[in-house]
Amino acid sequence: MNIEILRAIGRELLQQIPSVKKWSKIPVGIGASGDKTHQIDKAAEDIIISGLQDSGESLTIVSEEAGIRDIRGGGKKVLIDPIDGSRNAVSGIPFFCASIAVADGNVVGDIETAYVVNLVNGDEFWAERGKGAFLNGEAMHTQKDDIFYLVAYEAQAPHRDIPRIIPLLSESRKTRCLGATALDLSYLASGAISIFANPSPSRSFDFAGGWLLVKEAGGVFTDITGNPIDAVAFSLKKSTSLLVSGNERLHENALRLLKKTVK
Repeated sequence: MNIEILRAIGRELLQQIPSVKKWSKIPVGIGASGDKTHQIDKAAEDIIISGLQDSGESLTIVSEEAGIRDIRGGGKKVLIDPIDGSRNAVSGIPFFCASIAVADGNVVGDIETAYVVNLVNGDEFWAERGKGAFLNGEAMHTQKDDIFYLVAYEAQAPHRDIPRIIPLLSESRKTRCLGATALDLSYLASGAISIFANPSPSRSFDFAGGWLLVKEAGGVFTDITGNPIDAVAFSLKKSTSLLVSGNERLHENALRLLKKTVK
């Protein structure tokens, strides 16, 4: 799929999903993944699916809200998180995005195109397999040295997740829990974040776009124990923990620290 198709969808999202609106906290339903669907989730998903239908391509959608849906009989997989950071959006916190990844197979390693758009400031991140990663049209690269400048993390179950990564957080100069995995990974790909950790399982559409962005920008992407996730199958269910670093040295040091909490 041509990246310009995804960028056109991004422009429509930026026009139709105002970042300053106080979106309703009242759910409008339950999505296919089992999470609550909010008004902003449904609005963004409708825009994305409409844009994909207009592309004329045969696709199979895997989306947080709509579930699995074929367009023109099905084809390449399109993993969609219409609003990553919807809790931020409905709480009035300006940090959320839309994430789209296209794959020519059924596992993470088959992802060939990725697009993430920050719906607050308009930053566009995209990557095509073998062609590099870009932020607003400029080539981007992950951090080059091995200093833990900023470690970002997700804590779905804080009582369990935070103790698991305390040794890593303690070694960082700064830490952040920003609440939108796709954006965390996008900014890591740009070199702004050293490491991202999520000890709890994530769904494939949560990290699919970020996976290719990080890989093409020069980063390292595994589960929290250091195992590759390339063979993880696409699913609506939670599948794998995440440990993502700007380079191999950062990753090795992060794994060494995390081993302190393994019993």
